Amino acid sequence: MDGNGRWAKQKGFLRAIGHENGTKSVRETVEASAELGVKNLTLYAFSTENWNRPKLEVDTLMRLLVSSLKKEIKTLQDNNIKLNAIGNLSSLPKKVFKELQEVIVKTENNTRMTLTLALSYGSREELISAVKEISDKVKNNIISSESIDESVINKHLYTRNLPDVDLLIRTSGEQRISNFLLWQIAYAELYFIDVLWPDFTKQHLYDAIIDYQKRERRFGKTSEQLS
Repeated sequence: MDGNGRWAKQKGFLRAIGHENGTKSVRETVEASAELGVKNLTLYAFSTENWNRPKLEVDTLMRLLVSSLKKEIKTLQDNNIKLNAIGNLSSLPKKVFKELQEVIVKTENNTRMTLTLALSYGSREELISAVKEISDKVKNNIISSESIDESVINKHLYTRNLPDVDLLIRTSGEQRISNFLLWQIAYAELYFIDVLWPDFTKQHLYDAIIDYQKRERRFGKTSEQLS
């Protein structure tokens, strides 16, 4: 979800106003995804690199996160949506972590869709953590190095309970991954759109999915093998 700051700057507002307006697009995207039957939606809400932003902006983002969680709990419950979170969650402010965990617990039995927030998330940090965990298990003879395969690595990632990514959408015209789910998007379809996140609507989501549906996903095979 990219472009909140630029959206605000173009309109002569403070960056915080852009982030606040971005929450409307979050709500619209979540509701549209659930209506379409999407089972898993992951939103890159705050990266490990975002901690380097000005303190005022970081504080604003954390405040928005808490207020949004409180405000949207009813929407999640009404739409049977389960909340999940991935990342270095221990680095979040205590108030944010507490509110996040409360909503996760309250929605844990919902089954229509899983909404995952990537918070204080960085894919390289995730992979380093997985390597360390696996190394410790090899060292302590819990697993053998010969048994390490993709499934073993998957079990040690933050996303261990989620499937691989099918479609990755990035807004605002940026055409890079920015340390997001690097392992999990190995075979994902990438969709880049010039629209800034606060202007992202249900129709933009529909357009992205329609584009995705037109693509041939070969996973290394030929077209003939798939037919």
